[in-house]
Amino acid sequence: MVEDEELRRVWNHAPKTHRCFGPIVRLLIATGQRREEIAGLHWDEVSREAREMRLSGERTKNGEPTTIPLNDLAVAELDQLARGETWPKRGRVFRTSTGAGFTAYHKGKVKLDKLVAGEDDPLPPWRLHDLRRTLATGFQRLGVRFEVTEAVLNHVGQSRSGVAAIYQRHDWKPEKRAALDAWNEHVVQILGMSQRHP
Repeated sequence: MVEDEELRRVWNHAPKTHRCFGPIVRLLIATGQRREEIAGLHWDEVSREAREMRLSGERTKNGEPTTIPLNDLAVAELDQLARGETWPKRGRVFRTSTGAGFTAYHKGKVKLDKLVAGEDDPLPPWRLHDLRRTLATGFQRLGVRFEVTEAVLNHVGQSRSGVAAIYQRHDWKPEKRAALDAWNEHVVQILGMSQRHP
């Protein structure tokens, strides 16, 4: 897990790494989704009007389709990538100069770690997947119900398996939006923290 002050530093340095990697990191922080799900995004999977991301089962690790509300931080990041508030209708969100999908995670992470360490206070060892754990832990601190956390993470856990999977059909859509909006405010507060700490 990445602590609040560490998260601020990761967010602030991410754009200095690579034009794809930086926004991927920021979207991982804002949404809590999996690395491949964000890096593989296509514009037809996101809607600015609906403020949501829709992934089919073919695009998720567990094969379950998911709809993730987009909070202000996520929308702002996608606006930057689209160079405005009108998002493309198709194509890869993160496209390399050759048109292929982004895969240089290791190179991007090494550069990010060097940038953060330039503050003379390197982070303890961490992985991109820790950003997902950070959101989940943050949700608990914010009082988000466990079932909502699992729904946001598209995690088939205790609350979405067995008998619950048969009888519980609520999609948690309004609760997911409220949770991600609360997380947005928490991250914004972290980003506004005093710069006194290196």
